[in-house]
Amino acid sequence: MITDTVTYKIPLLEDRPMAQLIAYVAGKSDEMKGNEKRKAILVIPGGAYWLQSDAEADPVAHFFLAEGYNAFILRYSVGRGVDSKWPMPLYEASAAMKYIRDHAEELCIDPDYVFAIGFSAGGHLTAALGSLWDNDEIEAKLGMKKGYNRPTGTILSYPVISGLEYGHRGSINNILKQERDDEEARRSVSLELHVSEKTAPCFLWATRTDDAVPVQNTLLYAEALANHNIPFEMHIYPEGPHGLSLGKKYVNCPYPEVSAWTKDAIRWVESMKI
Repeated sequence: MITDTVTYKIPLLEDRPMAQLIAYVAGKSDEMKGNEKRKAILVIPGGAYWLQSDAEADPVAHFFLAEGYNAFILRYSVGRGVDSKWPMPLYEASAAMKYIRDHAEELCIDPDYVFAIGFSAGGHLTAALGSLWDNDEIEAKLGMKKGYNRPTGTILSYPVISGLEYGHRGSINNILKQERDDEEARRSVSLELHVSEKTAPCFLWATRTDDAVPVQNTLLYAEALANHNIPFEMHIYPEGPHGLSLGKKYVNCPYPEVSAWTKDAIRWVESMKI
């Protein structure tokens, strides 16, 4: 018997109506034994913490679904008049991780293998899940055990990492609000400063010519990972603008050399053993 792939929206938090998961859950088939428990991927699109890129949402989820993963897009709170001050995005992303693991059985996933991928500002939020997951206040609000929101691994695509010299000021301003010019506040969201032995393994990629988020963001995070002996893989491509998503024609960014990151990322994820 074959059950069709199911797509549905999941509200995450009663007090955060914008926070939703878009779930792509594959059906089961007697013809494909051994695929009853899939790995999961949480997709976090970018948009400077002001909007959310469509090119970095559904197409990415569709790609991972086709590769054998159940995929979940996080739609988090952004925009004018919305309470999105840090650490609110991390609270919503943690709620998404909790939902996926809480419902692992019905979603046909292995809770030990829940990955997160983020693009640009979504990469910042994904890196925060990987490095700042150990937040007592968020754990208490969500009623979850320690480490429940930590991804098995993270994939960072041309990520915003720093709030300092090389940071994408627009993204950082949008989460710091009135504290945007406060040095200590900017350091608190500069994730290269918060890598530790607790940080999740990471796959990173970016382009040298990114004209929006300097490639130094990726390099700084990789250096911090190396300094703390966290497993990682990094690819820096010589050419390409910001916002490449999959690097495919159907996302209006046909960069075949860069699109190689997708195969490398899948290989890296499959190499992860718990």
